[in-house]
Amino acid sequence: MVQVTHWQEANKPTEAAIRRLLSIEGLQAYAWSNGPGDVYGVHDHSYHKVIYVVEGSIAFILPDYDQRLQLVAGDRLELPPRVRHGAEVGPDGVACLEAHR
Repeated sequence: MVQVTHWQEANKPTEAAIRRLLSIEGLQAYAWSNGPGDVYGVHDHSYHKVIYVVEGSIAFILPDYDQRLQLVAGDRLELPPRVRHGAEVGPDGVACLEAHR
């Protein structure tokens, strides 16, 4: 099941804080980023993705569910294997941490 969790901490999310959270789960993250307006076409993966937005924003499009999930700094996306998705980066770009289960 696709799940979005919004940042609940009082402090602004930082890369170090997010890496700690992922590490507690035994997940090792890698960083990626994109410029404003970049687009990923619809595709899927054979693995479970966990994505945290560190800075900026990105919208994930789930065509099979007719959903658009808008993520901002601190938001977490759980994306199960084989869920078709695309993405559109927001006007300030995006920096994310991603891990796979």
